[in-house]
Amino acid sequence: MLRRTMVLSGLVAAGNAWTQEQNTDRTEGDPLGSMQWPGLRQQYLGQDPMRFTDAVIVHTPAFADDAMNVPLQVDARKLAATGGGVQRIRVIVDRNPIREVLEFEPERALPMLSFRIRLEQASPVRAMVQTRDGRWHVGGVLAQAAGGGCTVPGASRVDGSWKDTLNQVQARIFPNVVEGSRRLRLRVMHPMDTGLVAGIPSFHIDQLELRDANDVVWWKLTLHEPVSENPMISFELPLEGPPSFRLLGRDNNGNKIDARVPA
Repeated sequence: MLRRTMVLSGLVAAGNAWTQEQNTDRTEGDPLGSMQWPGLRQQYLGQDPMRFTDAVIVHTPAFADDAMNVPLQVDARKLAATGGGVQRIRVIVDRNPIREVLEFEPERALPMLSFRIRLEQASPVRAMVQTRDGRWHVGGVLAQAAGGGCTVPGASRVDGSWKDTLNQVQARIFPNVVEGSRRLRLRVMHPMDTGLVAGIPSFHIDQLELRDANDVVWWKLTLHEPVSENPMISFELPLEGPPSFRLLGRDNNGNKIDARVPA
């Protein structure tokens, strides 16, 4: 009986190992074990070379109480000297109904930003970082939340206040001693409707860019519906540079954004 038990245990262990290997194959080696990953890789990266790496750091709380405002920080500074530097950072959420969150082109800024997103359910959140040699470097984290953040209206939509503040900008630049940079924190007032609430079409900021007095672009940002209402976004700028900038942009209805930074 003991021999039979040992044999059965060995078969079960072998079976579990085989199942784990099969799951790894089906997720194409994804460290987060997401079955959505192979399709996402094809959709967003195509056949471009890529690797999973700890050099792309994605921070979020262990559990987000408010699924409509989940804090997220992406830090790709470790890749600044890789492949000619960072060209773009693309953020996606595997299990959101709208997966693409934003795309950030650092230009003269550091490859790092913080913002808040809507999360429909617990999901891997990924930052896909492309260096200038065309290679992609992917980092991510499993974000936990109560859920439903994409399918309910924001507070300003419910009370109607968005009409009075649409595309107003609040901004501040201050020294960031810890990071050895200047932090730009800005807020653009906008309902950022996902289009997933009955009777409320998609309405969100589409493009933002920061320019200096010589019309030189310091960064570009493309936003999508999962970015939280009234987006508050932090960027890291080099210590050396102009004291003020101009923020330009538009939403998907053609409403323009044009403000002095700091306001």
